[in-house]
Amino acid sequence: MDAEHVQKLARIANALPPILVHWPTLRVIDGVHRVHAARLRGDDHVDVCYYEGTPEDAFIEAVRLNTSRGLPLTRADRAAAVTRILGTHPQWSDRLIASAAGVTAGTVAAARRCSTAQDGQLNMRRGRDGRLRPVDPAEGRRRAGRLLAVQPDATLRQIADEAGIALATARDVRERVRRGEDPVPRGLRGPEAAYVPNEPASGTDAAVTSGTGDTRMAQLVTQLRKDPSLRLTATGRELLQMTNAPLLLQGEKVQQFVQAVPGHRTDSVAQMARGCAQRWLEFAEQLERRA
Repeated sequence: MDAEHVQKLARIANALPPILVHWPTLRVIDGVHRVHAARLRGDDHVDVCYYEGTPEDAFIEAVRLNTSRGLPLTRADRAAAVTRILGTHPQWSDRLIASAAGVTAGTVAAARRCSTAQDGQLNMRRGRDGRLRPVDPAEGRRRAGRLLAVQPDATLRQIADEAGIALATARDVRERVRRGEDPVPRGLRGPEAAYVPNEPASGTDAAVTSGTGDTRMAQLVTQLRKDPSLRLTATGRELLQMTNAPLLLQGEKVQQFVQAVPGHRTDSVAQMARGCAQRWLEFAEQLERRA
């Protein structure tokens, strides 16, 4: 208890916001200081909202609320919360836990590596959007590739749901399969991975090549640049500026850029490129969820 904070709350003339109580146990989840402040100023009741859920979920709700309002949790409090959530919800992704505990995903990943929680057998983790995704992204892509082999007309939503991958990932896998490529990009493959492509697709699907993709992307960017709803806002202009970089990576320019990277920096630049690609994929997923 922070006595000074209780006294500050007690001096507020208006009614205090409702506290949150775990209904099965009647334990206060959020608002302990408000309860003490009400007692201090002689109130005989407080407003209450009830939370129905498991004690483990109630703890997470308490942590989440205390990272977004009221007295901030200390670094030690947040670290302890991460460890406890890893023990009760090991299937949650690093980002989902981080969003609840008010820390970075890297902090959660480091805690997971040191955790004694027995989650080694978990093949899936639940993300912030509530969907389960494979811990190994390559396996989800392979699953999608196998699904397309038997159901070539499956929708992107069906592929994503059955393979446990994002919609943007499902689209990328489908395009790779149509081109006869490995569903898993080279950066995600293990050294022993091998891929035997399916028979090439027929009809217009067979005409989808990297060159066609580059042309289509350039046309999309041109259309976006003409849209005044993007051009006339500061954030829209920032987004349009970011679309320039991918257009530079076409044709012979790709090899020129590759050769321009010194040997001792190849790994760093490759990691940066994959990081940028991942950010764009996450951006695309959020747009698709909004749509």
